[in-house]
Amino acid sequence: MLHLRAVCPPEQTASALELLRAHAGTAHLIVHRGAAVAPEGDLIEADVAREAADEIVDALCALHLDRTGGITLEALDTALSDAADAAEEAAPGEGADAVVWQELLGRTGEESRWTATFQAFLAIACLLAATGVLTDSPVTVVGAMVVGPEFGPLAAIAVGAVLRRWDLVRRAATALAVGFPVSMVITGVVVLLGSVFGVFEPGTIADNHDVDFIYQVGAASFVVALLAGAAGMLAMTSAKSAALVGVFISVTTVPAAGYAMVAAVAGRWDRAGYSVLQLFVNLIGIVLAAAIVLILRRRKQRSGALLRPLSRG
Repeated sequence: MLHLRAVCPPEQTASALELLRAHAGTAHLIVHRGAAVAPEGDLIEADVAREAADEIVDALCALHLDRTGGITLEALDTALSDAADAAEEAAPGEGADAVVWQELLGRTGEESRWTATFQAFLAIACLLAATGVLTDSPVTVVGAMVVGPEFGPLAAIAVGAVLRRWDLVRRAATALAVGFPVSMVITGVVVLLGSVFGVFEPGTIADNHDVDFIYQVGAASFVVALLAGAAGMLAMTSAKSAALVGVFISVTTVPAAGYAMVAAVAGRWDRAGYSVLQLFVNLIGIVLAAAIVLILRRRKQRSGALLRPLSRG
C-alpha cells in the first residue's frame, strides 16, 4: 500500500473526494477541511493499492492538483485493515509488478544530478577499481562495482527518453559526462603519484590475469549489460529493489574506468583503449535494455487500463 496526501483547493475538494471514493483501490479516505496553510486549502489523505496508484495520481493531476496544490506518496510497510486488504484485492494486478510513473520520475530525477556526493562516490569507486587491478584482486573490483553510483543517471536517461522528459536526459547525461572523466583523471593522478613514490607498480598489470575480464570487451559484454539493465529497471519499477545489488556487480563500468587509467599510466594503451570501449559498451547496453523494459511495461499498463473500469461498480 501507498499513503497518498493531496493538498486541494476547496473548490476542487468535492471532485477529488468523488474520484477517490469511486476507485476500488482506495481505502481510509480522510479529509481535513482548511488544514493546508501553504498553499491554502483542504488536506485529503488516503491509502491506495500500489497497482492503482498511477491511475489515481493521473486522475488527480487531471484536476490540476499538482499545480494548484500538491500530491505526495509514501510507502506503507504495514497496513492492518480489512479495508486495505479489500482495496488491494479489488485493484487489478499485483503490487510488486505495478509501475508508479510519477514515483519513478521523482526517484530517478533525484539520483540523476551531478553533485559533490555523486562525484565523490564515483571517484572512490574508480580508485577502488584501480587498486583491485593493481593488486590483482577481483574482490576489490567487485567492491568498486557496488560503490559506484552510475546506475542512477543511466536509469534516468532511460526514463527520460521513454517519457520524453529531455530535461531529465540532459541532467543525467551531464552527470555521467562530467563524473566519469573527473573520476578517471583523479584515479590517473593517484596511480601516477603512487608509482612515483613506489606505492604502486602499474607495470604489474601485464601479469594480473584475474582482472583481465575488465578490458576484454566482446559480444558477451554487451549481453551482460543488456541483462543487467533489464534487471535494474525491473527492480526500480517494482518492489524488488534488493535486486539492484546484483545489477551493480554484473556490469563493468567503474572497473573499466579504473583499469583504463592504470593501463594508461603503465603505457599499455591497447588495454586502456579496450577498457574505455568496455565502459561505453556497458553504458549503452544498460540504457538500451532499461528503455526497452520501460516501453514494454508502459504498453502493458496502458492496455490493462483500457480493459478495466475505474469505479468500484
